[in-house]
Amino acid sequence: MGRLVALAVLIGLVMIRIADPTPVKISRAQSFDLYQRIKPRVYTPQPVAILDINEDSIRKLGQWPWPRTRLAKLVEKLMVAGAVVVGFDIVFAEADRLSPDKIAADNEALSDDIRQALTSLPSNDLVFAEMIKRSRVVMGQTSVRSLSDVDENAVTDIKDMPHAFLGEDPRPYLPNYPAMVQNLPELEQSAMGRGVFTVLPDEDGVFRHVPLLFQIDGKLRLSLSAEILRVATGGRAFAVRSDEAGVNAIKIGRSLIDTDRTGTVWPYFTPTVPSRFVSAVDVLEDKVDPRLLKGRLFLVGTSAIGLEDFRATPMGSLMAGVEIHAQVIENILTNQMLVRPNYAIAVELLTILVVGLIAIAAVPFLSATWAALFASVVVLAYIASSYYAFATYRLLIDPVFPSITVVVIFIILATFNYLREERKRREIRSAFGQYVSPDLVSELADSPEGLALGGETRELSILFSDVRGFTAISESFKSNPQGLTVLMNEFLTVLSNAILHHNGTIDKFMGDAVMAFWNAPVPHEQHARSSCLAALKMLHDVDELNKEKKDAWEAIQNESERGPLHQINIGIGINSGDCVVGNMGSELRFDYTCLGDPVNLASRLEGQSKPYGVLIILGQNTAAYVEDELATLEIDQLRVKGKQEPETVYGLFGDETMLADENFQELQKQNNAMLAAYRNQDWETVEGMLELMKDQSDRAGIDLDVYLFMYETRVLEFRENPPGRDWDGVYVATSK
Repeated sequence: MGRLVALAVLIGLVMIRIADPTPVKISRAQSFDLYQRIKPRVYTPQPVAILDINEDSIRKLGQWPWPRTRLAKLVEKLMVAGAVVVGFDIVFAEADRLSPDKIAADNEALSDDIRQALTSLPSNDLVFAEMIKRSRVVMGQTSVRSLSDVDENAVTDIKDMPHAFLGEDPRPYLPNYPAMVQNLPELEQSAMGRGVFTVLPDEDGVFRHVPLLFQIDGKLRLSLSAEILRVATGGRAFAVRSDEAGVNAIKIGRSLIDTDRTGTVWPYFTPTVPSRFVSAVDVLEDKVDPRLLKGRLFLVGTSAIGLEDFRATPMGSLMAGVEIHAQVIENILTNQMLVRPNYAIAVELLTILVVGLIAIAAVPFLSATWAALFASVVVLAYIASSYYAFATYRLLIDPVFPSITVVVIFIILATFNYLREERKRREIRSAFGQYVSPDLVSELADSPEGLALGGETRELSILFSDVRGFTAISESFKSNPQGLTVLMNEFLTVLSNAILHHNGTIDKFMGDAVMAFWNAPVPHEQHARSSCLAALKMLHDVDELNKEKKDAWEAIQNESERGPLHQINIGIGINSGDCVVGNMGSELRFDYTCLGDPVNLASRLEGQSKPYGVLIILGQNTAAYVEDELATLEIDQLRVKGKQEPETVYGLFGDETMLADENFQELQKQNNAMLAAYRNQDWETVEGMLELMKDQSDRAGIDLDVYLFMYETRVLEFRENPPGRDWDGVYVATSK
């Protein structure tokens, strides 16, 4: 029966591979991405460069778009320096609003003389067009995907570029776009070439393929990179080689470029290389050695963040769109395109069938260990062969789907072993799932021996939270203990969800208090950050719960039935440090918990949130991890009860958004200045800074009233009773 099921599944998998649905395509493409990240193309300098409108250029020369007279100057300087071709990864579909006549029309306050003088000057577009006419320039165009996208700048009356067919007519195999957006007519007519820079991502948003040939309303157009090569090699007609399967190559000059059936290539990427870029402002200011410009093909584009011309690439990082075009040209010049041969699917299907049938025949006779070894060896050997084909010959053979087939067949034939193991895991989850964190349950299910007593030393971030005024809340439920239970269950559920949302382990509930920690049992590198984000979410979610309770309370029409309104407020303490974590207790009953001085300190810090009026207090170790990522303020040097060593403590007020806020940054500076003056016993400066901080905290949206009042009170006391020259600035807490 197992073999019949496995055979049916094998046939189904073969049909799925032939249909090639989107998930299969994406997994295959992502495996090829991984290959490129493992072994990216080695960058060798080529006569290709990007004239980069970068952050420095925009900062020095002003925001984009620039006046086209400046672009004309850029083209002129490149041509004078000996550049071969300049291609624009930009479309100039509208008139330059910075032209003299446009400025005159847009500024009614100008005098008639100034207006007449401006209108008599040539437009920036004409100046740009004249420079293009005297130069070797390729203008960029972009295709329009559907008629619904066509606007006033799109055109459908397209002329064929000079071309020849070698074999079948390729147009039935090329995607046909209904229109495209061109440049202003004077710019189009002045250029030596026009290329389409449209590049579409795969289904997962990654840009892996670049079309070299486009069909616009039945007319052929080369891509921007291909057109630059055509102009650079003399501007002769290009040729398209195709057969009954579709396009297989494009000939530009002396280069024969292999493509897929739709005229698309698969570039072999390098990481971004700074030497590929030349800053536009450096060219305009003559800061670039002309020898670095001579003989090069230039693509004009932008890497400025604000212009948002970035694309996800197989390298796992964003890349400026213009760099993709530059890398295509480099691939063509070095003949290093990746190749997805027509026979690739035949190899993959044959592998699926042969290995699947061998597995169906052999695995039932093998032990679980040998069956797993067989599957592992087959999968690893196939993946190694696929990678070897890529690394040696740049061939792209899918390592994923055939490997999945082997694994699926193996799983089906070893069903009973897996079911037995899963049953054991379910028993463990059922026994412990209601008492410990989901992460711990998963770890115990995988390693039941973890139920033994013992622990390990590990750096943890520990969080304690407590309800303010819980005694008064409890007293109001004196006659309704079930109501208190419902309220606390709702409240503790909110806190638990926030902790688990940020991958924390809930250690225990202590009445109205919660203890949690991070980095155990599952390792978590960002444990300090996650604990802080969990604390911020706890405050936010408790506020939401309070609002819901208040709305429900106000919705009760009969005031006598309302009862008291309970608004819950919490304080939180977080500390990080080395602790012992594991199963602690007796042989009969134990808990998964942590012990150590950092745990005690976290508990003490939670108790200090009330006197400081700061809802989340961090120890110095935790603050050191997150101070560059989250909004924190140093609040004191404190010696908590039961400890001799002082601790620098911090308040946590928000995430990276607040940290980036100018008002918070100014508040942080004022606070640091206040604390420095406080520790130097400069009481007058402290009082002045406290006054400034009152207004600044309001602007930052932070409630520091209790904190500021506390320091005002301390200053008054120290004025009456100076602490002395040997005072270390440490405040001794008198309560837990």
